[in-house]
Amino acid sequence: MDRLKGKVALITGAARGLGAAMAKRFASEGASVVLADRDEAAVRETSTRLAIEDLHVAAIAADVTEPEGWSAMFSFAQERFGGADILVNNAGIAMLASIEETSLEDWRKIMSVNLDGVFLGTQAGIAHMRARGGGAIINMSSIRAMAGDPMSVAYDASKGGVLSLTRSAAVHCARQGYNIRINSLHPGYVMTQMVSDAINSVSNSNEIKSAVIDLHPIGRLGSEEEIANAALFLASDEASFMVGSAMVVDGGFTAV
Repeated sequence: MDRLKGKVALITGAARGLGAAMAKRFASEGASVVLADRDEAAVRETSTRLAIEDLHVAAIAADVTEPEGWSAMFSFAQERFGGADILVNNAGIAMLASIEETSLEDWRKIMSVNLDGVFLGTQAGIAHMRARGGGAIINMSSIRAMAGDPMSVAYDASKGGVLSLTRSAAVHCARQGYNIRINSLHPGYVMTQMVSDAINSVSNSNEIKSAVIDLHPIGRLGSEEEIANAALFLASDEASFMVGSAMVVDGGFTAV
């Protein structure tokens, strides 16, 4: 229960879903965790719930698409817990639309959160962790970085960008001797609120859900806890030789 003892983690998009699950998992392994989300009421509610379980957490409302948001997050982590050793760039949004149906406005909205946010976070995380002598950054990508879906062009492109950004930044940090490990995590489908909202936004939602399950040879969708466990490994010293790796946790989706 002490795999992250003495560590401080900053997790974005932590009000619900995978972010909240990772916050709980990291804190249960001894980390102090800053939960960040632009939904202030929701992130504070999640933080309060975890604190009741005697977990060492704190919450801040911030926007990952703005440099000022990142300054606020790392300043908060410094003030509350003495700095951040782990960063999980988890904040993300999704939309179902093909290349012909996606407007430039929607494209830019997806990119601003899913890719710009990861760029700004990784950049800010490197600057912060260099001063601390090292750390670990986990960028949440998706199996959609590796297997395209005709109905999620903007999302797929953003997650492919996260994969490439991670590799480039990881090699840079390794060659500079920063002692900062950067890796990407690629979950299969998990029925988080974001996935549920995306599926329910179309008229044939039941058909879509069944089809999505069938894409996973394991015969089911993943759980938030399973993805949180994978993130825990990447955040821990057990992953000390992983640099620029793309960890796939998808129930066999990309193996077919």
